[in-house]
Amino acid sequence: MKSFENFLLLLATIPDPRRAEGKLYQLPHILLFSILAVASGANSYRGVRTFITVHRQKLNQAFAINWKRAPAHTSIRFILHGLKGSDVETAFREHASSLNDDEAIAGVRALALDGKVLKGSFDAFNDAKARQILSAFATDTALVLAHFEIDEKSNEIPAAQKLFAELDLTDRVPGSQSGDRLDAMHCQKKLSRRRPPRTPI
Repeated sequence: MKSFENFLLLLATIPDPRRAEGKLYQLPHILLFSILAVASGANSYRGVRTFITVHRQKLNQAFAINWKRAPAHTSIRFILHGLKGSDVETAFREHASSLNDDEAIAGVRALALDGKVLKGSFDAFNDAKARQILSAFATDTALVLAHFEIDEKSNEIPAAQKLFAELDLTDRVPGSQSGDRLDAMHCQKKLSRRRPPRTPI
């Protein structure tokens, strides 16, 4: 399916945790079909396998593959558990960035930052606090460009500074569209003095 070509290419950059020989299922397709399954309501590895089983023929036709059957749920679990979160994050950021390269809507390119507690991340058994995630949201394209986990002993301020350092802020206005804005805690001199890198002439 042509609309997924670029995304599949980015997924192919993620290192495969399996050995080189004996791969019946290509990693990009496993990842994409897992994403489609979760988006369709699957909440387990068995659910992902069921999604692939039910739609296997359509998936084969759409993506020009020839899967005889869906991979076992244990295989899906092994593959997904073997991936590095940073590698997956890089691929998704590249994908979001490519979707966000179009011209701004109404000439405005606003970036909103907001921190939220990740639902279900509290671990009472290991006495782990709920995780906080700071997300950078492009309000003109409705895309989450990146997110950053806030350290347990820190707050949004250093997390925002790290996000700004990693994102391309050229022609971006942090906040202020459709009511979106940065929290008051981000009114720091270090951030207000930040300038996008100059393009060499």
